[in-house]
Amino acid sequence: MKPLLLIDIDGPLNPYAALVRPELPDGYAMHLTRPPGWDHGPPLPVLLNPEHGRALIGLSGRYDLVWATTWMDEANRWIGPRLGLPALPYIDWLSTRAGAWLSSGPDDAPADTYWKTPCIVEYAAGRPFAWIDDEIAERDRDWIRGQRSAALLLWVDPGTGLLPDHFETLAAWADGLRGGAR
Repeated sequence: MKPLLLIDIDGPLNPYAALVRPELPDGYAMHLTRPPGWDHGPPLPVLLNPEHGRALIGLSGRYDLVWATTWMDEANRWIGPRLGLPALPYIDWLSTRAGAWLSSGPDDAPADTYWKTPCIVEYAAGRPFAWIDDEIAERDRDWIRGQRSAALLLWVDPGTGLLPDHFETLAAWADGLRGGAR
């Protein structure tokens, strides 16, 4: 069974912090979206690079790709098609521990982790996984190590998004799993 590649959108695929720059980053195009909850006011601008879709498809031989984003299934409507991705499974945060946390407040996450972190481990259910997100911190890595999960947590700068080195790291980690290195 392949490891999971858990993909956040805002930060890794949509380098939202680059929107303050006068020019778009190389390779990116702006798309105007209206995901759930964005019903009023101007559309939400999202920066996407089609090379990311090709790179993710390239990793699909090594990983099972899964959306790990608050966009949930809307990622298959607004993001995936613009990157050339097929519909992907997604983490339904409301069916995980996050459902309770989101209603009571994300400060209830264990060990001061990012609210997604324990839900990611719950979703993986013992499978090795790589997770790309712009909110990952050392406390999340520490907590996941304590769960004894085979995991690669890859922080992505929300000003640059995914870079070629990230894809190389993801490929090498998955290859190491197959080779018994982990």
